[in-house]
Amino acid sequence: MEIFFHGQSCISFEHNGKKVIVDPFITGNKLSDLNADTVEADFIILTHGHGDHLGDTVAIAKRTDAKVIGTPELCDYLSAKGVTNTHPMNIGGNIAFEFGKVKYVQAFHSNSITEDGEIIYLGMPCGLVFTLGDKTVYHCGDTGLFSDMKLIAERHPVDVCFVPIGDNFTMGTSDAAYAVNELIKPKVAVPIHYNTFPYIEVDVNDFVSQVNTQVEVLESGQSVSF
Repeated sequence: MEIFFHGQSCISFEHNGKKVIVDPFITGNKLSDLNADTVEADFIILTHGHGDHLGDTVAIAKRTDAKVIGTPELCDYLSAKGVTNTHPMNIGGNIAFEFGKVKYVQAFHSNSITEDGEIIYLGMPCGLVFTLGDKTVYHCGDTGLFSDMKLIAERHPVDVCFVPIGDNFTMGTSDAAYAVNELIKPKVAVPIHYNTFPYIEVDVNDFVSQVNTQVEVLESGQSVSF
């Protein structure tokens, strides 16, 4: 199994012949290796609706007819933008799609977008647990540290965890390392959501030095295999 990192919180993989992309923030993402006009997807999966996660979802979905999976509020918002192929999910839901299973789990963050001076609420922010064959991948989404990460990992022992480390809006390096070491305990940890903007510039080595499991620090376009 191979999962690619594309800057910020965007990851992609192919399983059972289906192409999946998570949080496709491409345009305006200085770290992205992708082109929003050419990237292919059968499924787009969203953790929440902030611009650096919702990203190019509308354009990609309209061009590829990818099914967009998100909270009900996000799906309603996207439907109003002309995206017709959506699948609403909420925290606790665990649904099998052609590529594998995805479960929505909690994340502690905010979730809205501002348009024409109006703040639009887009539902709860979420993390994602993927079951891909006999492998489990946990994408934490944007979140602070919370103790139920341990419960999530006990229910779904994690092979690879994508964990935000950029501080300011999410966990910083110390809290992220604690989450990995004490709560999630994945076989492999991959840091995400850092160094894209000045607010979230951190030294990734500070995270690596605190973690007691395998860490894969990926540049955009690189992948982790497991």
